[in-house]
Amino acid sequence: MQRKLLLCFKKNSPHTKGANTLHIKTVGVVGVGTMGQGIAEMLASKGLDVIIIERSDDRLDYGKQMIEVSLDKQIEKWALTNSEKKLIMNRIEATTSYEKLADCELVIETITEDLELKKAVFEQIDQICGPNVILASNTSTLSLTELASFTKQPSRVIGMHFIYPVSKIDLVEIVRGLKTSEETFLRTKHFVEEVINKKGVMVFESPGFVTTRLICLFINEALHVLEEGVASAEDIDSAMRIGYSFQHGPFEMCDRFGLDSVLAALERMFREYGELKYRPSIVLKKMVRAGHLGAKSGIGFFKYDTDGDRI
Repeated sequence: MQRKLLLCFKKNSPHTKGANTLHIKTVGVVGVGTMGQGIAEMLASKGLDVIIIERSDDRLDYGKQMIEVSLDKQIEKWALTNSEKKLIMNRIEATTSYEKLADCELVIETITEDLELKKAVFEQIDQICGPNVILASNTSTLSLTELASFTKQPSRVIGMHFIYPVSKIDLVEIVRGLKTSEETFLRTKHFVEEVINKKGVMVFESPGFVTTRLICLFINEALHVLEEGVASAEDIDSAMRIGYSFQHGPFEMCDRFGLDSVLAALERMFREYGELKYRPSIVLKKMVRAGHLGAKSGIGFFKYDTDGDRI
């Protein structure tokens, strides 16, 4: 009887390796662009404390402002109350100091898809965060193994690829790098499925993973159809939205993701795989050069107001 009790205690001990090793209650989000805003808002709405980091006060203020705009839209639709909005905003702490990340159990990096910038972030957070803190990246195309190589503990680095819009898409790609430990994976999967209640799909490191690889090819093919004059951007979007129940057509998707982000993803996959199907459309390149980046710049394939709503 004593042996059974001892085995039961060991199985349920908080020191046992696995998903429940460390309870996550404070999460750091580095980068408060479109994806960072969505991730921070979603985490705070789940009752977690969130520390958002940006390189300047102006960018922090803008990020917080856009989170408020998103919450206000939900209030207008009777999906949220003013007091709930206040609770969510009170859980979000904005700072330019990386030192604050020492209080987190999980840090999610979500800056622009630039390998050198991401390396610098991982080197910095690796020095600040304790050994049990999971270091995650929201990258869609870059190598987790390479990012992890700039930390002293590559076993704790993992990918958490959220999909826009974060609050509405109940899926996270959990990406394992070459040295990601089983414990890091289990803790991350537990966090995704039990804490923020999303479906976690395990993916082994590969450029574009699953979702980015497929959706960027879809957008690129739509661009070729547009180039050929087969149909207008509006009609191509309508065909896919109405005919196949897509929430957005390929061109509005591209605008929401950011044309520069789609171009960067395609170019990286083209370099990595060497296949012509990943070569970006010339139309996409021209629009990025012109600064027509989609919702974030106010114009892409369609026009948008300052709140990111389509005009």
